Amino acid sequence: MHTKTGSSMTSSASKALEFLSFTLGQEEYGIDIQKVQELRGYDTVTRIANAPEHIKGVVNLRGIIVPIIDMRIKFNLGTPTYDQFTVVIILNIASRVMGMVVDSVSDVITLKPEQIKPAPAMGSVLDTEYLMGLGTLDERMLILIDLDRLMSSDEMGLIEKLAA
Repeated sequence: MHTKTGSSMTSSASKALEFLSFTLGQEEYGIDIQKVQELRGYDTVTRIANAPEHIKGVVNLRGIIVPIIDMRIKFNLGTPTYDQFTVVIILNIASRVMGMVVDSVSDVITLKPEQIKPAPAMGSVLDTEYLMGLGTLDERMLILIDLDRLMSSDEMGLIEKLAA
C-alpha cells in the first residue's frame, strides 16, 4: 500500500499533504500517509493483563510484537464490532510500530494547506489536543488526527514524548 507520488508534482502543489482516510462510526478521519506502514485485516490479538481497554493486545508481525489500539474504544464510539471490513492500520511512529483498529479504510486524499482548517474549541466534549484540524474536500470533511501527539499522550504511553 506504499504509494508515493513521483517528482512530477508542480511547485505549487509541493506543500500538499497526503492523508489516509478511514471511518470510525459515522465519521471520517485522516492520518498522515507517511506514518502508515501497511494495512491488514483484523486478526486475533493476544491480550495483555492490566492493559487499558483501548489497547486490544499485541500481534506478532513478521517477528515484531505490535501493540494494537482500538480507536473506537479510545474515542468512545460505542461497542466495536469486528468483521471482514475491520482494518488494522500498521503505523510507524518515532521508529515504533503499532496497529490502529478502524471500521474501514476509504482512500488516500491530498489536501493543500488552505483545505485544512483548525479544529474548533469544543471544551470538554471533544479532546481537540490530538487533532491537526479539519480537512475539507468538496462535500467531505475529514477529522485529521495528529498521530505523534495521540500516541505519545500519557494514557497511550506507546511512544516517548517527542522533543518539542
